[in-house]
Amino acid sequence: MLSLAFPAIDPIAISIGPIAIRWYALAYIAGLLLGWKYVVYYCTKTPNIMSKRDVDDLLFWATLGVILGGRLGYILFYNLDYYVENPANILKVWQGGMAFHGGFMGVILAIILFARKRGISILAVLDAAAVATPIGLFFGRIANFINGELFGRTTDVAWGIVFPHGGPDPRHPSQLYEAALEGLILFVVLFVLSRKAFVRHHPGILGGTFVAGYGISRIIVEFFRQPDAQLGFLAGGATMGQLLSIPMVLFGLGCIVYALKSAPIETRRHPKQADAA
Repeated sequence: MLSLAFPAIDPIAISIGPIAIRWYALAYIAGLLLGWKYVVYYCTKTPNIMSKRDVDDLLFWATLGVILGGRLGYILFYNLDYYVENPANILKVWQGGMAFHGGFMGVILAIILFARKRGISILAVLDAAAVATPIGLFFGRIANFINGELFGRTTDVAWGIVFPHGGPDPRHPSQLYEAALEGLILFVVLFVLSRKAFVRHHPGILGGTFVAGYGISRIIVEFFRQPDAQLGFLAGGATMGQLLSIPMVLFGLGCIVYALKSAPIETRRHPKQADAA
């Protein structure tokens, strides 16, 4: 079968003595920092959301949510039996083992706690985080490709790649499919929507679009991605990634419907102000 050569890129980007910095770690850092900058820019164009100081603090909360939620999600959804038998390995995050769906739930919890603490609309904070998240997803999937992990199913398409740990047959470069759908395309869609005054004034549309868009993208890509070896195919031939993405689609659509039925932010008043009137 025709296939493309896997690019020989060392997963370790920088090595100084015993210290090794991997592309995967740099992808997380780049996604968080560029996302932070973009959220600051978004908030300057959107009224009544967050100050730069709020955005700076949100970055810390979101980082904790991503790391703790991502790790816990991987343990619970993908490899619980292994970690029950090997609890000492739970903290060894440098060996891999992060799940987007777990990270998503961790960030949602962080957003709720942060927004309540600051007295900011939860959906408005979700919108701000949503517009930047595809940046991190893009870099993360590129790092997955460099590591030769999370590759696709065997294929005879001309762009199939023989991955170092994927056996002798060409496979779909599903990491690149995800980088395109969850990263580039979703970023462009959210960028275009965020420039509409109607959308900016109805918190929840952008956040809902991201959540539903990610869920749909992940469901599609899972048809090409190799299921995790310890799980395989589940009920009806579905994968764990597809099953976990269905609630995301429903949640995202619910946010959009709620936002469209709500009054625009410039006409909303605090309950006490309304009573005074």
